[in-house]
Amino acid sequence: MEGRRSEAEGRRLRQQDVLPFEHGQTGHLSTKGFWWLSGLIGCLGLSGLLGSCGSGVNIGIPVALNSRAAEHQPALSANGRWLAFVSDRFGGQRIYLYDVQQRQFLDLPGLNNDHSLKESPSLSAGGRYLVYLVDHQGRPEIALYDRANRRSQVLTSGYPGGVRQPKISPNGRYVVFESSREGDWNLEVLDRGPNVELDSEPGNSTAGN
Repeated sequence: MEGRRSEAEGRRLRQQDVLPFEHGQTGHLSTKGFWWLSGLIGCLGLSGLLGSCGSGVNIGIPVALNSRAAEHQPALSANGRWLAFVSDRFGGQRIYLYDVQQRQFLDLPGLNNDHSLKESPSLSAGGRYLVYLVDHQGRPEIALYDRANRRSQVLTSGYPGGVRQPKISPNGRYVVFESSREGDWNLEVLDRGPNVELDSEPGNSTAGN
């Protein structure tokens, strides 16, 4: 009798150790299952977890503006709608773009795919162009991301000197930055040319919708 009781107790304990909702469980959440679920909520945020039900969780796009990771180097577009900043919330220093009006993040295909360190973002007036520093082949370079064609290009490849702190003009044609090619840090202006498509209207947001 005592042996059968111990065996039954053992079966009940083993059943409590499974993850939540395994083997058809719906009314019981074990201690281990509680910590598993609370960890997932902490990572995604409750709203993101609920919104992802039935469609899978996209780990590449955040669901909350702030996270437990450090968010820094914010840059706001002139029209006040787009906020770019740097975060390492998914295990690598990347640039994220937040729609202040809609309160949601935008996907930036082609920008963060290579997992290289990125920093110092700057936005044109309507948020079409985004310039930033990228660790390219072991040295910092200035790159530009065009949200209209979803492509990124390095602007200072082969430049004879260090570069930092890039800022793009409101219309997207000019990029000013700090340069060390003369030995000291000085300011330089890069002209992208007269044929670039300008982001001239503060209200322009065609690339982000």
